[in-house]
Amino acid sequence: GCDSSLNLTFQKATDAVDSIFQSLRDIARVRMHMKQFNSIHNPGSNTHQAIYSQHLVLFVQASYKPLLKQVVEEICNPDRLDPVDIEHMSSGLTDLLKTGFSMFMKVNRPHPGDHPLLIIFMVGGVSVSEVKMVKDLVAARKPGTQVIMLSSALLTPHSAVELLFAPDRLQPDTDI
Repeated sequence: GCDSSLNLTFQKATDAVDSIFQSLRDIARVRMHMKQFNSIHNPGSNTHQAIYSQHLVLFVQASYKPLLKQVVEEICNPDRLDPVDIEHMSSGLTDLLKTGFSMFMKVNRPHPGDHPLLIIFMVGGVSVSEVKMVKDLVAARKPGTQVIMLSSALLTPHSAVELLFAPDRLQPDTDI
């Protein structure tokens, strides 16, 4: 709402910052119902001490773990536990019968990592670095698995920030 720095007021700046933080809260709220993938922030448990100008300062090492990385690590998990936030959707009559009988006897659902082909579709876009991260993770944790990564857009740093803070970010781009 401000076309130049000459027209910038304290209220306009405060409204812009409030809008940015509201957008970030909205994005975090989308994952609240998840049990395993509900956060990309790891507060850290290691504290480091440093002495700065005769004062003891404690540093906590927080870390960031991208959601896509968490999902791919879960898919490639060698422990093969049933994923909590990833569901297997039955696709045919045989699968539906197996799902129905699972109420009476122990039938394991297929694990996402069972198949030698992994297809990932990212709604909203994917960056080149995310594609490389997925390729490297799968190659390291599940060699021999082919990955096909699809997306609605290829994101650049500029377009990612633009989409994040755009007022109509939930509206699809229909300029096809």
